[in-house]
Amino acid sequence: MVGIIGLLLAIAILIFGAYKGLGALPLTMIAALVAIVFNGIPLWEGFATHYMAGYTSAYMSYFLMFACSALYAKLMDESGCATAIGYKFIDWFGRKNIMLVTILIVSVLTYGGVSLFVVVYAVAPIMFLLFKEANLPRHLTMACLIVGSATYTMTTLPGTPQLTNVVPTEYLGTTMTAAPVLSIICTVAIFALCLLYCTWAKNRAVARGEVWSYPDNVDPALFEIKDRSLLPPAWKAFLPIVVLLLVIIVGGRFVSNSTMLATCAMLLGAVLTYVLNFPKFKGKDWKALLGDGLGGGISGIGGLAAVLAFGTVVQNSGAFQDIVDWVLNLDMNPYVRGVFATSVFSGITGSSSGGLRLMYQSLADTFISSGCNLEILHRLTSIAAGGLDTLPHSPGLFLMFSVLGLNHKNAYRHVFACSVAIPVIVVVVATAICVFAGI
Repeated sequence: MVGIIGLLLAIAILIFGAYKGLGALPLTMIAALVAIVFNGIPLWEGFATHYMAGYTSAYMSYFLMFACSALYAKLMDESGCATAIGYKFIDWFGRKNIMLVTILIVSVLTYGGVSLFVVVYAVAPIMFLLFKEANLPRHLTMACLIVGSATYTMTTLPGTPQLTNVVPTEYLGTTMTAAPVLSIICTVAIFALCLLYCTWAKNRAVARGEVWSYPDNVDPALFEIKDRSLLPPAWKAFLPIVVLLLVIIVGGRFVSNSTMLATCAMLLGAVLTYVLNFPKFKGKDWKALLGDGLGGGISGIGGLAAVLAFGTVVQNSGAFQDIVDWVLNLDMNPYVRGVFATSVFSGITGSSSGGLRLMYQSLADTFISSGCNLEILHRLTSIAAGGLDTLPHSPGLFLMFSVLGLNHKNAYRHVFACSVAIPVIVVVVATAICVFAGI
């Protein structure tokens, strides 16, 4: 019991510190210390073994991808390609529909197989231009990013290649298009509710007189274009991102290592951006370009690594195993049990795919022998995984906030509404209908 209190206290410290603007590294070390002490883990083992194992795993797994992604984003900025793409979308859809357009851009990329870690770098420069032209506050970019990347394209759209939809197939023998009717209904519900919230949030911000502001690490001159004829033509601006997307989608059929594939795609996108827009880079300081570009990847991964380190400490505590055992031994309807267990595990780990794996590793055989509809179970647990995984201590949030120049205090409310509250409401209603209808 003391250990569980320690975990809850550690997570509370993490959430409180994030809202107060404390850096991810000192914050997670303080929270990890609380978890270590309350769970009786030797201090040196807790930090030198568990904390550092989680911290270094982020660099080992994602450093090259983040570095190439940040370099690509920097070159898109400096070449004017991001600005050109933004203006083209404005020409097509107008300034009044900026939030919907941004959501759809992110949705197409993630449904096409681009991971959240890559998407945030690819679309951030475009979002900056779109929201600057519409004069909407920057914190609304987080609402669009989270809706397009961490809701329906991750959990409900039939066939989505995101891990949250893939994991159940590995244990249940289902396909990525499992329960298509339920999937489509839930997709429509989540999209409609999220769009309703985003419209309300935009109107509220405008009524309060909130306007656009640039992140501290972005040069406003790159987006303050007086003569659009100086920008690259549309085909040069769009080609790198189209090639990047095709490499990830087509390459995914032949290459199993998605991180390596994404890294190569981002590097190819960066090279193509430079080659197609070579005249734009004449006279620019290449040392600064490379330093700022690659440095952006290092700063982005730092917060992610720190939160993963804290998560590793938590998962190696006795209290965590006690919680897992308690959840796994609950006697419930298979659908309710799967949804509840997935929600708890995803919430604790801050990972939708991690929560799903943890749940299915222990309960897959039980579900298969229960005789329940495995396709329905697949879809319900996928949606459940996409709810509590984005609580304030979620590693991915620290990355997104870093790239967008935001923080928990000014932007997490959008995450909670769109990626926590709405998916939870939808999965609770869907589960209740399936249980009472005897599906």
